[in-house]
Amino acid sequence: MFDTLKRATLSAPLSLALLLAGQAAQADLPGMRGTQHFGFTVPDRQAAVDFFVEVIGCEAFFTIGPFGPFDDDWMGVNLDVHPEATIPAAHLVRCGNGTNLEIFEYTAPDQRTEQPRNSDIGGHHIAFYVDDMDSAVAYLEQHDVEVLGEPKTFTEGPMEGLTWVYFMAPWGMQLELVSSPHGMGYEADTASRLWDPRH
Repeated sequence: MFDTLKRATLSAPLSLALLLAGQAAQADLPGMRGTQHFGFTVPDRQAAVDFFVEVIGCEAFFTIGPFGPFDDDWMGVNLDVHPEATIPAAHLVRCGNGTNLEIFEYTAPDQRTEQPRNSDIGGHHIAFYVDDMDSAVAYLEQHDVEVLGEPKTFTEGPMEGLTWVYFMAPWGMQLELVSSPHGMGYEADTASRLWDPRH
């Protein structure tokens, strides 16, 4: 296998060699279809759901919970949290043609309350695709949502053609708008495509 990849690297364009290397390293989780949900914890579950529904335009589906407190270490064994942690509720919402969001509220004796930044281990953000970046930014600003800087567009490399800007949820979570109406640069090098909510 490694000899084949070495020959491919010497005889094919770099992008093809990287594609072959990615295929060789691909794992086979049995029956894996894709991402079903993305879960995160917020300080006020209802305020978060209201923001995603009333400002972003997501659809709320249902609520589960409460979970705990338990007399044993169920929380530690199953969720790797403090044994006395509880989940008052979690809400499931969906935003357009995308994966589901599972919005948790927790209590725990050792709970950290600071929101991680992107530079922190465990830092994260959710990006929403929009068709018109200027209109989307203006809409957020009209709803008193903090937008970080101005939209920026990649002009070279695999993300060429992608415009992006970060914005902040009211509780400090980092979110992002992205738009690439004419595609991205990497598409010239491979027939494979990143998932796109337009498709």
